[in-house]
Amino acid sequence: MSEFFYKATTLDGKLLEGSLDAANEKVVSDRLQQMGYLPLHIGTQAPVPSAALSLPLLRRNRVSRKHLLLFTRELSTLLQSGSPLDRSLTLLIDLTDNPVLKSVVRQLSKDLKSGKSFSEALSVHPKVFPKLYVNMVRAGEMGGFLNEVCERLAQFLEASENLRTTIVNAMIYPALLTVVGIVSIVILMAFVIPKFTQIFQDMGRALPLATVILMNVSAFTTHYGWMVVLGMIVLIWVWRQSLQTPATRLAWDRWILRWPVLGDLFLKIEVARFARTLGTLLQSAVPMMQAFNVVREIVGNTALAQKLDAVGAGIKKGEGVSKPVQQAGLFPPLMTHLLEVGEETGKLDTMLLQIGDIYDGEVRNALKNMLALLEPSIILVMGLIIGMIVLSILSAILSINQVQF
Repeated sequence: MSEFFYKATTLDGKLLEGSLDAANEKVVSDRLQQMGYLPLHIGTQAPVPSAALSLPLLRRNRVSRKHLLLFTRELSTLLQSGSPLDRSLTLLIDLTDNPVLKSVVRQLSKDLKSGKSFSEALSVHPKVFPKLYVNMVRAGEMGGFLNEVCERLAQFLEASENLRTTIVNAMIYPALLTVVGIVSIVILMAFVIPKFTQIFQDMGRALPLATVILMNVSAFTTHYGWMVVLGMIVLIWVWRQSLQTPATRLAWDRWILRWPVLGDLFLKIEVARFARTLGTLLQSAVPMMQAFNVVREIVGNTALAQKLDAVGAGIKKGEGVSKPVQQAGLFPPLMTHLLEVGEETGKLDTMLLQIGDIYDGEVRNALKNMLALLEPSIILVMGLIIGMIVLSILSAILSINQVQF
């Protein structure tokens, strides 16, 4: 038995928060429904108090992906329960903790009451609701299945957030190892080695070549290290500015895709995003060209986006999707084969979602294999550098003792 915290609403719109002991979330949901409540959110963590959420360190001045996902999930739950859209938005104003999103939802409710459609109201806030979101809602309004579209949106956002979280979590430990190693080396070079340097200079003895090189590097780090750091900052700034130009960005993105291991990983990430987004749009009855134009804008790699332009031209000619994708010559063979199967069976949207799942899994496996080599490699390199520093000092001490003997 575990303790689950929930947010729910009564039939008359009253909001409730509390906790229940149960075996899983489904049991909690069933018990709440038996009590006459509509569950909106169930989790193992207690809601964070509003005072804590208002801290500037938590960056409450923006709407994160998690906030958008939670909003969409709660909206989908309310709509599927039969609650009208305007009433659902009114409830969500009180449910939303993020002040920016709360203000946006309040404005959505006002626009809806003034006669605007939901998609028109969403399009006024492009920084909160991307084009994918607006287009899917518009298709749901036109087809009369907005509640189903919101559920698909929630599933899409959840899958995208899970993939992003997997990538970020996978890189935390290697990044921490690298930072700790670099800080340790800087401390040795800037504070520890200079003390030994002064001792060796006072003795006036000849030192091994490795020790001399180490002492010179330490002296350079102590006196000119700030210039190196400043130079690196300037180089990063210049590099980022140069990426703003289309030609430089295109050359950089092409080069990334040619990297031995990371290039394949980046391609799989983009393929998973492309397939999942296009499949979700098509499943929500968004027209093919409109859906493809939305997907084209969310692709992060410009080299891949350039190939998608040729794919889009092929779709306009009536060639379907699989043939132009195959002619582009950049996408994995498995993807083109599955697209062809999806077109032949008339289930292209379902096949695209399956492609997204397949490459999501491949990205996770590739990250796992890469980290299995990366983490010990970082430890080995940092250990070798620190070991060489220690051996250089010990060899100098031993050589001085031998001379004195």
